[in-house]
Amino acid sequence: MTRGPGPDDGATGPDDSATDQGRSAPVLPPTPGQSLRAMWLYTLLRFALFFAVWGLLWLARVPSLLAAIIALVLSIPLSYILLRKPRERLAQNLEARVNARHSQRDRMDAKLSGDEPQD
Repeated sequence: MTRGPGPDDGATGPDDSATDQGRSAPVLPPTPGQSLRAMWLYTLLRFALFFAVWGLLWLARVPSLLAAIIALVLSIPLSYILLRKPRERLAQNLEARVNARHSQRDRMDAKLSGDEPQD
């Protein structure tokens, strides 16, 4: 189940007060900085989880290559469980960007087809 962008993730949706004459306000995508920050945070957390598992296996005297393989296999389901919030934030950010592009394309299509009154 996906949720729409929240007030704390920087994405903004249509504003009811900004609608006039039956037209909806443009959906603003997150800034490139917000997108990159969400992506890099999730990526760094995935790497940190891998290295934490690998370090624990190394401390348990598991050979390095075998420890790396085991850490890779274990870090995938662990990241799914432990990194749920950063992953959802990244997904919401991407969804907001896609929705903004669709909205922009729909407005441009309506404007080019003459369905929307000229300002």
